Amino acid sequence: MLQQSRPITAKASWRLIVEQWPSCTRRFQISDADQAVLDAVAKTGPNLVVRAIEWSEINSGSSNLLGLATMADCLFEVLSAFDGDLEAISLDEALQINTRGEVCATPAGQSLLLRLRPEAPVQVALTGHYDTVFPADSPFQAVRPLADGRINGPGIADMKGGISVMLGALAAFERHPLASQLGFQMLLSPDEETGSMGSAAWLAELGRNCHIGLTYEPTLADGSLASARKGSGNYHIAVFGLAAHAGRDFASGRNALVAAARIATKLADLNGVRDGVTINVGRIDGGGALNAVPDRAVLRLDVRVPDKAGAIWIDEQVRIVTGAMEGGGISVQVHGGVHRPAKPFFNAQEVLFSQVRELGALLDLSIGWKPSGGVCEGNNLLAQGLPGIDTLGVRGGDIHSEQEFAWPESFAEQARLSALILCKLASAEIDAPALRAQLISEQENDGLSAD
Repeated sequence: MLQQSRPITAKASWRLIVEQWPSCTRRFQISDADQAVLDAVAKTGPNLVVRAIEWSEINSGSSNLLGLATMADCLFEVLSAFDGDLEAISLDEALQINTRGEVCATPAGQSLLLRLRPEAPVQVALTGHYDTVFPADSPFQAVRPLADGRINGPGIADMKGGISVMLGALAAFERHPLASQLGFQMLLSPDEETGSMGSAAWLAELGRNCHIGLTYEPTLADGSLASARKGSGNYHIAVFGLAAHAGRDFASGRNALVAAARIATKLADLNGVRDGVTINVGRIDGGGALNAVPDRAVLRLDVRVPDKAGAIWIDEQVRIVTGAMEGGGISVQVHGGVHRPAKPFFNAQEVLFSQVRELGALLDLSIGWKPSGGVCEGNNLLAQGLPGIDTLGVRGGDIHSEQEFAWPESFAEQARLSALILCKLASAEIDAPALRAQLISEQENDGLSAD
């Protein structure tokens, strides 16, 4: 009697494809040395989750200097176990526009820079951030298990889980007999969620000095990698008017809040005018007593652009709209702009992604990719001619919300993938210098090479 066949799941189907793929046509195979590294990752998999949970229960919102310092101390202790040059870098004070439209400086946290084997022929940039979007007074402070097996917590996916994966992969790789062929420049930053303004110069240095970049943002919600990314920027538009009593002397006042609202409306109406450019009116600060004409307001925008031309266009539009509002007692000051360039998906990137997909198949992982409107440190690195992948962290979702979650099993899965990537970089089966040369050539042909 024939047994009834069971339905083939997506993962089983992928396994079947991999098993039927002739070994002679596969570009990569797992050597005994590679397998020893992968086995080491598997043994530490549960510890990667426990460590990330502990870190996620340390509030390190971008403006929580005490929490950032506590988190930096924890990371410093782990990084000290590597036989490299470790440095804590105090970032310059961050410039902000307060609710009165005044420029003010605020203290920033520390970036941690680990240099390991700078003399090695291939240099790998490893980057991540330990700040989160949850302030010190956020009610979202603890990690908890969910009924379906996920874990929910602040920064568990974005990206304390990713940092744990990164460090787990690197620690396991260090036992590989070809480890001396790779050098590492690792930067862990406290300001990614606010635009990497203080750490941008250090990211640029890594981008110039390395051959390939690996960044540990969480995968996209369906487990895919991010390919192309838009560029992003923030504008802080300070509007100044004339204060007056709303009853006794209303006509003498010039309402800055109304002017800011009109600017906001005109800029919001630009959505859909240029393909791929979006303008989000995030906030207007201003106003006070209802019987007083407000003399100050600050309009804050988030913009996303698909390319350099889009960045130039939106900046021109902001200047045109704000300039038209000036006069008659109203003045405007524009601060900010596009600070992360767009990240196109060049052919060199596609070659790298295809190689990583093949490595994933060896680990029974189905890897795809698609564009994202989100931005990260990968934008900064690619702008310097550095090929790389910036979504090598855990599988999770609902980031930047109190529903943020990660799948525990993805910690070991993703760490094994990263470890195998490092093994193939060390053996030159992934030719990082050649990929960088190809990317720079493509950027030059497109007029996008780094200044």
